Amino acid sequence: MLEHVPGWLGALLRDVRAGHDKLVVAHEGVVATDERIELKSTAFQDRQRLPVRFTADGEGVSPPLMWGDVPPGTRSLVLIVEDPDAPTPQPLVHAVVVNMPDDQRELREGAIAADGDGDGGGEDVGRNSYLSKGWLPPDPPTGHGEHDYVFQLFALDVVPDFKPNSGRGDLLTAISNHVVGTGLLVGTYSRDASQSVQSESGDAIGAAVA
Repeated sequence: MLEHVPGWLGALLRDVRAGHDKLVVAHEGVVATDERIELKSTAFQDRQRLPVRFTADGEGVSPPLMWGDVPPGTRSLVLIVEDPDAPTPQPLVHAVVVNMPDDQRELREGAIAADGDGDGGGEDVGRNSYLSKGWLPPDPPTGHGEHDYVFQLFALDVVPDFKPNSGRGDLLTAISNHVVGTGLLVGTYSRDASQSVQSESGDAIGAAVA
């Protein structure tokens, strides 16, 4: 991964983005229904800026999420959070959660965290794009402009046999042709090239591509 991108390079790469058309929700065969699930957060409104607390400039914990009723026939739920504005070939994955039961209706603040290898019998936090388990805090390059962080919740008509520490590819394979409802929530975050992000000691923090 590209890390510690200086502001001038972030600005130069401003138009280099993975693309919203590469999000999991946009993949052919993933969503074949108009059934929508209301997905929201008490921490931010749809298409509004993420509070610093949930980013690399703050505590870096995952935000609280909750959702409404799921369609009939739902047997399990999965969540993936992607940044389609990252200057990378594919959207950057910030979180994967699989094997949520059909009656689950929330993920509390900080719930998307490393949870061991999982036992395959319940909710399991998978791998993000840095190949670690848990929430990858938004950390966009300075000067690159606004990034969307797209929370995608999928209701499935199956209970997939996910292996422990599943990633984006595992999720995509498992949900194709099995989605019966979809919830979307978008948070945004950016760093202004004219500003430096300072640590408590006063030292500039390098902006990573995330």
